Amino acid sequence: MTPDPVTLAILKGRLEGIADEMDATLFRSAFNPIIAEAKDACHGLYHATTGETLVQGTSGLPIFVGAMAFAVKMVIDKVARDGDLRPGDTFLFNDPYDAGTHLNDFRLVRPVFRQGALFCWIASVGHWLDVGGNVPGGYNPKAVESFQEGFRLPPVRLIRDGVINQDIVDILAANSRVPASNWGDLNGQLNALDLGERRLNALIDEHGEALVEGAFTAFSARAEALMRAAIAGLPDGTYAFEDVLDNDGITDEVLTIALDLTIRGEEMVLDFSRSSPPAQGPVSISRATTIAGCYVALKHVFTEVPANAGCLRPIRFVVPDTTLLGAGAPRPVAGYTETVLRLIGVIFGALAKADPARATAAPFGTINALSMAGHRADGSRWVMFSFFGGGLGGNPESDGLNHANNPISTATIPPVEILEAAYPVMFTQWALRPDSAGAGQHRGGLGAVYEIEALVPASVSLLGERGKVPPFGVGGGAPAAPNRFQWQTVDGMRSPPMVSKVTDIRIEAGQRVRLETPGGGGWGDPGRRDAGAASRDRRLGYVTE
Repeated sequence: MTPDPVTLAILKGRLEGIADEMDATLFRSAFNPIIAEAKDACHGLYHATTGETLVQGTSGLPIFVGAMAFAVKMVIDKVARDGDLRPGDTFLFNDPYDAGTHLNDFRLVRPVFRQGALFCWIASVGHWLDVGGNVPGGYNPKAVESFQEGFRLPPVRLIRDGVINQDIVDILAANSRVPASNWGDLNGQLNALDLGERRLNALIDEHGEALVEGAFTAFSARAEALMRAAIAGLPDGTYAFEDVLDNDGITDEVLTIALDLTIRGEEMVLDFSRSSPPAQGPVSISRATTIAGCYVALKHVFTEVPANAGCLRPIRFVVPDTTLLGAGAPRPVAGYTETVLRLIGVIFGALAKADPARATAAPFGTINALSMAGHRADGSRWVMFSFFGGGLGGNPESDGLNHANNPISTATIPPVEILEAAYPVMFTQWALRPDSAGAGQHRGGLGAVYEIEALVPASVSLLGERGKVPPFGVGGGAPAAPNRFQWQTVDGMRSPPMVSKVTDIRIEAGQRVRLETPGGGGWGDPGRRDAGAASRDRRLGYVTE
């Protein structure tokens, strides 16, 4: 049954509201700041037989739209093998290969039954603080296999007939440095699923299964139609673009992300065959993660297209497993964020060749995954993981944003007050970084300077990027300043041999680490910059004399 336009709009709002409320439930109850403050999580509704994304909340991470469809399909395949599914069953797993992203992202998937038949799936994913491995927080820049990043859990029934399996909970607790944090996040996700199931059943009781199913079909059809129209508005042809990663953390050689983007009528082909082979270190990603990253890039460009699986139907992906974008187990994938960011950038670059009006200079292009860990004075363990901001690229209409988040997601940078309250650290500097933006008619945004003092002895690790090849400018714009990381020793400040990746650092109480993040690339000839804007940049200290 296809709803009329008014009813369809009402159902769209109601269903998105359910996912939004699930997001809010987890954000307010999670124990770790990466979920509670940074909002590194997502909830949605998924197709009963294909696992395709039907509805996602507006607060969840876009990278999970594509990835969660693969995750739900893993559960569907498991159920098909086992031949057993009951109301209330809840599956838990963190597989980064078939489900996408990395080991810290734990997924909970639950069926919704109506009148004894499977109606759809609801799911939750959130970034847990620590899942074992060699490095607290999981971002191990020296990992050469996933076992050094943490433990991998395939889809298992955490809950059967409404009863939680305590054995699984015990296994989870035994494999984390901060089990209480993970336990709190798990319960927050379970509460979000409980609420989502109640809200969805109430909606179906009000409107009926047939009408809601018709709305799901209409949502996907509309997303597909809008994406086809957007693609058809671009000139036919093949457009190539490539960019590089600094290194893989093991060998100090750049790795290439190369794209040949082909437009034919209302269809698009994204071919990554020319990309570098799988990396030895933790910057390879799975095919599921690659497709999810492509979705994020296209959603940035085609903002009017709704967030469901229909938008991917006109697109064909060529992702050979002989490249670092099609990695399988047990290749390490903790640094997936860095590779996805470069992937998004090359899609932006290729689309800019197809339509120069869409040309945007490169954003800062790294989350700078920083982990600090140790023991408090009372002997209790602490693990601080956080990511940091930088400048976005200049564009045809404006300068890039200063100290922004990356285009990989809608996550926010955790506030300094929260981090200082939760961990024995003190931020001695949190400021814009002068002279970090790429010059241009529209300059890039500024990066930032973060200086963190440990109040107790701590181990430190960083998995970042853009330390060797800075964010590029377009149309005559200049590149931005590169990434820079240092830590304090008794002999002064030191820098990583691998530029943007390092582990096994030990600092004492009172010593500091310092992170200077890249700005965004510039857009257009710097000589054409408005004199008033240039004067304002100098007055505010964005540019020094």
